[in-house]
Amino acid sequence: MCGTVEQVRAPAPDEASRGAGGATAGPADPEAARRRAERRAARVTAGAEELEHRLADLVRGGLAAAGQQGYGLWEETAARMVDAQAPGLAGRVRELGAIPGSGPGWPVRLLEECALTHLLGRAWLAADRLPAPLAATVRTRVGFPSAASGTPVRDRWLVLAQYDTGDGRLTTRRIWLYGTGGGRTALLLSFGAAGRAPALALPVGAVVDGELTPHAGAGQLRADPGEALVPVAGPAGPPPGGPVGAALDAYGRALREDPWLDSWPATLTRVVPARAEYGWQLADADGREALPLTGGDRSRPGLWRLLALSGGAPVTVFGECGHRGFTPLAAWSPDAPAETVPLL
Repeated sequence: MCGTVEQVRAPAPDEASRGAGGATAGPADPEAARRRAERRAARVTAGAEELEHRLADLVRGGLAAAGQQGYGLWEETAARMVDAQAPGLAGRVRELGAIPGSGPGWPVRLLEECALTHLLGRAWLAADRLPAPLAATVRTRVGFPSAASGTPVRDRWLVLAQYDTGDGRLTTRRIWLYGTGGGRTALLLSFGAAGRAPALALPVGAVVDGELTPHAGAGQLRADPGEALVPVAGPAGPPPGGPVGAALDAYGRALREDPWLDSWPATLTRVVPARAEYGWQLADADGREALPLTGGDRSRPGLWRLLALSGGAPVTVFGECGHRGFTPLAAWSPDAPAETVPLL
């Protein structure tokens, strides 16, 4: 179950923005670095102000017109955000451009995403008046690199899940860990250029010993390993969890600290996968509440594994709970509570 753990390298803080996956040396001249940071902040501010004007024009002209303008206008706006060195804003603009072609109900979704993008722009323009953790979150969402700066945490970590996403230019690997001693959940990110796998890899179900340093910002889930994570013997059961309602409450609390959060890690206990009118869902065994399953065709093999593992009986499932539903990533059966079954 534990397999081989590859040597772990803490990614450079700006790997995601560069997309190359390599580290660079820090600037030799602190004063020059400060001036560059000020110039970039000024460009981001100009980009945020321009985006505010474009969102206002969109709402003023009516959302129906967005479905007739095509993707070109959105791509041109995204390119302007890239020029302003705000890749986070550029990514949100590209997502806005894809919504009009996403099917029935798109105007509602477009309005919601426009509101969140507007909130991010206004937050950046008022970042100097925000609490420090929220200001750090806003910087990260806009596209500034995030650095590990918290107090290092040493523990034995259960590898809950690992999966890759990509946009054609950059592959992002997400690895979820759970500290079996301290009860902390951590997210490791690793990046690779297009066509190259990220360097960081851990087998799901392994238990590794090592030190993680959290990043600044709301929630502080993301962390970097400060050393090689060493595999240790001994299985570990799932993280403590609760019913569907508890997962939704946790996601709601996380949104208060990071309104742009797509999902939050959660462990559901005693849930049963079932077919509903709108698709598959995970429901409390007592039938009190349920969450729709997300992930699309990419998660279909995992759904079949989950159904086979459950066989109609309650199971424990770890995944990401968000406004679109629940993405299952790992599961445990009552008959083998120490065996982690990957679902993605």
